[in-house]
Amino acid sequence: MIRHIVMWKLKEHAEGASRAENALKLKEKLEACRNIVPGILHLEVGVTSEGLDSTHHVVLISDFENKAALDAYQVHPTHLALKSFVSAVREARECVDFEV
Repeated sequence: MIRHIVMWKLKEHAEGASRAENALKLKEKLEACRNIVPGILHLEVGVTSEGLDSTHHVVLISDFENKAALDAYQVHPTHLALKSFVSAVREARECVDFEV
């Protein structure tokens, strides 16, 4: 199993919306990817909570059956479509993939 974790630090304002609004939009777009390819075992999206110390604003934690499933996810049109939104609203991105 492959665990895929991505964290985004968002711009304070982008695409005519606040950081908080864009965090919720990104969460919605990522959750729409939950079942786009076979082999996605788990997909969870978290948005930082007010009052908690966080260096990033949105996190994706997902598990894939194998590398082939992760690769299929990466090139799926639904996933590719959200990348333009992410590029417009993110300040920074961190990612780690590892075998579980």
